Amino acid sequence: MFEEAQYFAPVAANEDGSVVVQLAANHPGFADPVYRARRNAIAALAIGHHKGDPIPHAEYTDEEHQVWALVTRELAAKHHKYAVTEYVNATEELGLPADHIPQLEEVGDLLAPLTGFRYLPAAGLVPLREFYGVLADGYFHSTQYIRHHSVPFYTPEPDVIHEVIGHGNTLASRRFADLYRLAGRAAQHVETEEALEFVSKIFWFTMEFGVMHENDELKVYGAGILSSYGEIEEFRGMDIRPLDLAAMGATQYDITKYQDVLFAAASLDHLEDVVGSFWATCDDDTIANLRA
Repeated sequence: MFEEAQYFAPVAANEDGSVVVQLAANHPGFADPVYRARRNAIAALAIGHHKGDPIPHAEYTDEEHQVWALVTRELAAKHHKYAVTEYVNATEELGLPADHIPQLEEVGDLLAPLTGFRYLPAAGLVPLREFYGVLADGYFHSTQYIRHHSVPFYTPEPDVIHEVIGHGNTLASRRFADLYRLAGRAAQHVETEEALEFVSKIFWFTMEFGVMHENDELKVYGAGILSSYGEIEEFRGMDIRPLDLAAMGATQYDITKYQDVLFAAASLDHLEDVVGSFWATCDDDTIANLRA
């Protein structure tokens, strides 16, 4: 079945206490021993962390901060052109640093007075029900590592740029944060794996890769596109379909490529009415009928 975090590099915790992130041979950092050691050390920070504990501090290098600053600057210009107003306003209100990678604890401190959300550190793959379930309680699982410096505008897996610039800024909007919470409640309420997968696909095609009509233009609100330097320039050329729960829940996709099928909401009100109402009321029977 689909796993929200299936594209994370596997993490192995060894008996001697060491932690190893298993990068694929085609990963940009595969042949870089310094980067691999950094990935292992950062992943180890999340091992054994419990909700409510302070998030361990990740010591980032100057090179890593430079990647953050470069990508932040370039994405900011694209956001003002392509992102929905709700996201742009939330970004300004959150006020993330542009010159250095913020700690997840720091981002949580900025989010808490706005929408109550905080972060939980993730070493790697998070079980689907856990990943979504904690959203209901105002928590979001996040990696702490950043992409390899050789390709600052590309990452084969979610990094801190995706988790914070994409999702963090979105979570600074009360309206979007409410949708995240509703998705979490839906994940807590459904029982079958098929129903849980359906809930996750709706999230994928909305909060991760959602687009929306605004002022006669197609704009982005999905964190996956908002954090992708290349994809945000291409989304208007994709197969744009109307928001449809049954269709989103049945559509297959390739996580390793730009999403070529996107579902557009007519407005934020429309997104809340269709998707928010679904997450607020769905159960296994409702989803079974939509899947039939």
